[in-house]
Amino acid sequence: MAKVELKGIGKVYEGNVRAVDNANIVVEDKEFVVLVGPSGCGKSTTLRMVAGLEDISEGELYIDGEIMNDVPPKDRNIAMVFQNYALYPHMTVYENMAFGLRIKKVPKDEIDKRVHEAARILDIEKFLDRKPKALSGGQRQRVAVGRAIVRNPKVFLFDEPLSNLDAKLRVQMRAELSDLHLRLNATMIYVTHDQVEAMTMANKIVVMKDGKIQQIGAPLFLYNHPVNKFVAGFIGSPPMNFLTVKVSEEGGQVVLDEGSFKVKPAPEHAEYVRKYIGKELLFGIRPEDLSYQTEAASENNVAVKITVVEPLGADINLWVTTPTQPLVIRTEPHFSFKVGDTANFVPHMDKARYFDKETELSILKELDEAAK
Repeated sequence: MAKVELKGIGKVYEGNVRAVDNANIVVEDKEFVVLVGPSGCGKSTTLRMVAGLEDISEGELYIDGEIMNDVPPKDRNIAMVFQNYALYPHMTVYENMAFGLRIKKVPKDEIDKRVHEAARILDIEKFLDRKPKALSGGQRQRVAVGRAIVRNPKVFLFDEPLSNLDAKLRVQMRAELSDLHLRLNATMIYVTHDQVEAMTMANKIVVMKDGKIQQIGAPLFLYNHPVNKFVAGFIGSPPMNFLTVKVSEEGGQVVLDEGSFKVKPAPEHAEYVRKYIGKELLFGIRPEDLSYQTEAASENNVAVKITVVEPLGADINLWVTTPTQPLVIRTEPHFSFKVGDTANFVPHMDKARYFDKETELSILKELDEAAK
């Protein structure tokens, strides 16, 4: 397998439309890296530049230490799996998987060996004589992956390969692809708009927005230490709550005043928040980081009115409002909540995040750097 390096990669279309701006990404050998972001953020364009399906406007692309900017796709020793399976309908599964090897004039015995080995890994040996129309969506996706495996590429590229599958099958295929990565010890770059896929599959996540990389890091590091409001809101489901608060000081202690409640930052955050006394901040708290109180707490109590109750089995999502701002809370299912009720919650202030209201950047950058 191979290391992939993007150095200052950019893509500019006709009319000076910039799709990707100064992308710097290092995919280490045998790493599973996921590019994630909303539609139009440039993640698929970035992947297509790695594949050679899009010309690179700026910067340099290296695969296994060799510059690839002007190398044709067929000579990059990569394999790509697309959102649509792109299988030949008139060919059997075996023929679909063998086709690329036949074009390269690989000996017949070697083709047979590779196809059966890939089919065994993907548990599709019993389908080798079938045609794609006789397969389910998940089985077709396995064939598309198998067609990539038989090529023994240096790098596997996946462009939203699970988007056409139903929710249950997506969960199953996520697990299968993660297992496949471990079994093949392969370098993989995967594109998705689904942050759950990114969190559950990646060794490293690249979050993109408007053609620019927002943050790169391990899934849990991005979850716990987002560099800005966008990353904080994009990673996590339901997304992080953001409340506008005014920072003040009472009795020598820093206080966050939301208008209907007041809370105090955790001691390790206080010195960073103190710099904003007299100003407004964005106070971020994840839905699972608010604890239900049967009675109003003496400190850091947040009273809310319940507007929607979503029972999910293992937990409950509550859509609630303070007198001034809405938020979402995830809590245990054994509590009884009704629409219109008022309930009390206490946020885990050590899990809180703070963002400058103008720049939307985290004000806890120094703490986050120390946590790396």
